[in-house]
Amino acid sequence: MPAIQRWLASLVAIVAATTISYQWLDRPISLFAHGRLIQNETYSELTHIPDPFIPIAVVVFVAIGLWILANRPLPKFVTTMLLSSISVILAEAIKDQLKFVFGRTWPDTWVQNNPSFIHDNVYGFNFFHGGPGYMSFPSGHLSLTCAIISVFWIAYPKFRPFYAAIVLAVVVGLVGANYHFLSDIIAGGFVGASTGWMVMAMWQMRQAAPIRAGA
Repeated sequence: MPAIQRWLASLVAIVAATTISYQWLDRPISLFAHGRLIQNETYSELTHIPDPFIPIAVVVFVAIGLWILANRPLPKFVTTMLLSSISVILAEAIKDQLKFVFGRTWPDTWVQNNPSFIHDNVYGFNFFHGGPGYMSFPSGHLSLTCAIISVFWIAYPKFRPFYAAIVLAVVVGLVGANYHFLSDIIAGGFVGASTGWMVMAMWQMRQAAPIRAGA
């Protein structure tokens, strides 16, 4: 199956999974996390895993850009770092635009007394609303995580169990701390995975000798 067909099939599956989660899973999971899990600070700590990704991506991009301007060769690992940085920067921009488009309220009240499901029984999308209280969908934390992981997933497949463990840790943290609905997380993962996949595909098409998995 061509890559575009696989991506479109994945999009259809994600839309279906997001819809199912929105209708039947998001609210029960949020209520459970609020009542049983949110008091455990471990969940909140796990959500900080992606925090340094943006500044690191910017530094790596500039550093490798200067490396290229100096006409230095790019080893595979350095190239992978560059592509993962580009993927992260793109995912950050894309998820911000999607948050504005969908305008979804948060599971709980975190900032500026924002309306939320737990405190105000507010649940749903407010398209093009804008504002920090309407930025739950998609999850930026998982977008950034998957933006990096997807690049390394393709370039260095032998470490995939380790990558999966990182993604799972962030997911557990987001759910346990009640920072996001499950459907936010599903959509955020797709955004990040898509940027990494597309960046790698663009690079491989551009190169006469593409990065090959496990090379």
